[in-house]
Amino acid sequence: MELALLRSLMEKSFYDDHRGAKCPDRLFAKDNRKIKQSIDKAMRTYERSVTPDEIEALFMSNNPTFTTAQKQAYASLFRQIKMEQPLGEDIAQEVLSKLFQQVVGEDIANIGFDYVNGSHSSLEPIRQILEQYGDDFTPNLNVEWDDMEIDTLLAKNDLEARWSFNVPSLTRQVDGINAGHLIEIGARPNTGKTSFHSSIIAGPDGLARQGASCIILCNEEGSHRVGARYLTASTGMTMREIKQNPSKARDLYAPVKDNIKIKDATGRDMSWVESVCKSYKPDIVVLDMGDKFARTGGFARTDEALKANAVHARMIAKEHKCAVFYMSQLSADAEGKVLLNQSMMEGSRTGKAAEADLMILIAKNPPQQGAEEEDLQRHLNVVKNKLTGWHGVVHCNLNYQVGRYEV
Repeated sequence: MELALLRSLMEKSFYDDHRGAKCPDRLFAKDNRKIKQSIDKAMRTYERSVTPDEIEALFMSNNPTFTTAQKQAYASLFRQIKMEQPLGEDIAQEVLSKLFQQVVGEDIANIGFDYVNGSHSSLEPIRQILEQYGDDFTPNLNVEWDDMEIDTLLAKNDLEARWSFNVPSLTRQVDGINAGHLIEIGARPNTGKTSFHSSIIAGPDGLARQGASCIILCNEEGSHRVGARYLTASTGMTMREIKQNPSKARDLYAPVKDNIKIKDATGRDMSWVESVCKSYKPDIVVLDMGDKFARTGGFARTDEALKANAVHARMIAKEHKCAVFYMSQLSADAEGKVLLNQSMMEGSRTGKAAEADLMILIAKNPPQQGAEEEDLQRHLNVVKNKLTGWHGVVHCNLNYQVGRYEV
């Protein structure tokens, strides 16, 4: 990296933009530093771009006392530099900025170490370093702005509803989802979160039937229990009926089977999720439960860890061009309520919600005294919607025997 940067500094335009404090000698290892000093001298003297051959000639002539071993070592360095192509302006600036930040970071870390060990009585030197370098932490960039022509915008927004929900009343208000979207689904325990994602993926007209490649990563229920939900949702048969007629179930499951992959992800974190997405390139990813992929080490509070976890999930959606469903528990504030809001998300009232493109909170009717059976009506509270802007409640029923949400 340093050799490629030395090659770029031989270009006058780049050198002029990064001379002096923006590219101090100490960014470079000892031998490379001496070559960089020769480039500085050549630029001051000739005020033009120079070639590696020219710098080598100047360098050797200015160091006549080198031993044979030293000459051979530097000749080898120059051969490597000559093999380097000047970095693109934007890449070179980024490399330079990162080297610069590393060096300044080392200075700050050393001061902090001395402070902890009693060698410094205050952290004032850190403030002085930050004031000294100021904006030199950030590179100058030539930004290639995104295409905002009308035709491009129309084409891009036509893709917003690539995948649609199989709950018609929900689709009418939300349209659908696409790669890059983070969809947060929240509910109290035993409300039907797993049935919700199994229904919208494997049920009639679900995402898998639309051709989406779906990965379900579960760390709450065992993968075989989740798999059974997908089997009943796709076939419309209860597990008892499937056991009695497995041949029929296989035929009904066949159209979606290859588009659904389920894995027990207990103990895994979001970096593992990213590796899975990189390897298998899914269209849809379900994290059930999303919060359990969080790593809390290094965070002072749980809500900070959960926000960082949601940020990572959103990054995965964007970088790996998939839609991510992030399943989450709701706090006790949601118990017995039909109308829900973002602040009822467990563990992070605002942090997780800030990352979502779409947030749906599932409610059920409060239990009625004397009722022999549970009320199976469910209320889908759309409490955040950056896709169409609509907010409200969609009512449907949970057919718990086959795990389908039905209107």
